[in-house]
Amino acid sequence: METIEFGELYERYARDVFRFALYLTGSLAEAEDITSETFVRAWMDSEGLRVDTIKAYLFTIARNLHVDWRRSQGRRGELSREPTDPSPGPEVTSRDRSELRIVMSALQQLPEIDRAALLMRTQEGLSYEAIAAALELTVVAARVKVHRARMRLAVLCRKEGPC
Repeated sequence: METIEFGELYERYARDVFRFALYLTGSLAEAEDITSETFVRAWMDSEGLRVDTIKAYLFTIARNLHVDWRRSQGRRGELSREPTDPSPGPEVTSRDRSELRIVMSALQQLPEIDRAALLMRTQEGLSYEAIAAALELTVVAARVKVHRARMRLAVLCRKEGPC
């Protein structure tokens, strides 16, 4: 199992953790605090972090921090009776739109068959067998197309800006 360095861990997952925390809390400040604390705790327990489970592990830490924070707030006083608006604010929306433009531009640079295979897998959730049948490939070739498209997309996104 591949292990990952802390800097790469942060670079790879900070935005996902922040977005998750933002949707949990509805507050930019709280989401930033939870994201920071999540990575501090992951760093303190970084021995043996495995790449295949790290995102779920980070989300678990973030959720637990959110639950603990809510519990401590409940002991201090009553929570507002008005529901918080969980939708992202204009700053987050603008950043997300910018990221979407970068990804869409990078997608257009992929060969059509690679783009189709990637979208069938990631957006539509098709099995590799279904992708292979749709694109008239072998199952192994479909897996390779999706993998290579993901790798190429990541490289293209990094060239165009932060994704």
